[in-house]
Amino acid sequence: MPICTTCTHWVPHLYTVYQSAYNLRLEQPIHQTNCHAFADPYVEHDTLTLLIDLILLKRGVYRHLLYNRGSPPRRADDSKNSHDEQVTEPQKYVTVRMLDEREWVCSLRKSLKWLDAVAGVLQARWARVLELGGYLVFLDAFIRWSHLHVATSSEVSPWSLETIADFTRIFIGCLAETIAFHSGVLFFSYLVLKVLDFVKSFKQRSPHKLSDIRREFRFSLIPLSLFYSSLTKLFLLFLLTVWRPSNAPVANRNTQEQSNVQSSPLKWSNNTLWSDSSILDALSFMNDDQLDRQWIVRNVLGGMSAGFGLRVILDVHPVFTTIVILFGWLTKTAMAELIGKWVASDEKTGEAWLAYSIP
Repeated sequence: MPICTTCTHWVPHLYTVYQSAYNLRLEQPIHQTNCHAFADPYVEHDTLTLLIDLILLKRGVYRHLLYNRGSPPRRADDSKNSHDEQVTEPQKYVTVRMLDEREWVCSLRKSLKWLDAVAGVLQARWARVLELGGYLVFLDAFIRWSHLHVATSSEVSPWSLETIADFTRIFIGCLAETIAFHSGVLFFSYLVLKVLDFVKSFKQRSPHKLSDIRREFRFSLIPLSLFYSSLTKLFLLFLLTVWRPSNAPVANRNTQEQSNVQSSPLKWSNNTLWSDSSILDALSFMNDDQLDRQWIVRNVLGGMSAGFGLRVILDVHPVFTTIVILFGWLTKTAMAELIGKWVASDEKTGEAWLAYSIP
């Protein structure tokens, strides 16, 4: 069942299609809500807009992709035909028994269609998880291979057997870490939801009312949400792979900056802000040789985006999503230590793999 991307209440349809596929009208939630926004404006947006909003971690695009993607629209012709059938329904000369049998058959057909639709949605969602996961794991393996083989990637042919073997080991290692991380998140999410449901039922002593987000929750949404959340970190890591920060020593950079200032036609006074060495020392932690930007993007920003994605589908306090992500990190760390020696070709590469994988 689709939901509103603003108030998260369920809606029967997201939009109504008229004579042509390009002539449509967006629907609004009408059930027990004061939300007057369109149910899902992302049905009119293109793929590039969805990708940009995913990178920017907008909650509406997560709800569109996770809950509303592929929902059938309401067709004006079908509603008109159903209305005509209700108007022309025989009334006086049809027995009550025939009407009951017809209603029972119609309800059975609707139930079977609904079950088939739910099964088709779940099957398509798992297929989307496998497809998207394969692409993102391959991209992650390429980023790690570029990070671990900086000195040899430009000298050795990318089609040599040694390079292909190294990349294959890294790809298998990334796949194993991804499976371990997702398995840990799935397992601990199940525990958190069970504990929270038990606590709520114990306090209320009656079946508590579930929100529409929790009612539409399926465990297949968790890996799909994690893959969508990883687009932010992989995008930034790919940029750091293409445009690497300079690894020049700090002393050389300071000497070069001083020479540039002296050779500049602008006259710098001795009382400028940047002439104070204490300020430069305080900002020295941002130098390329002291600040590991890839580690920060992968673990800090990646963990925050993964927690944001889980917050959308679990509908729990952010503290619980943080605990779930930490447990997933533990399983990923255990897997990284288990396969680190096999993935690395030497001891130095193995240490770099562990430092790059472990939060």
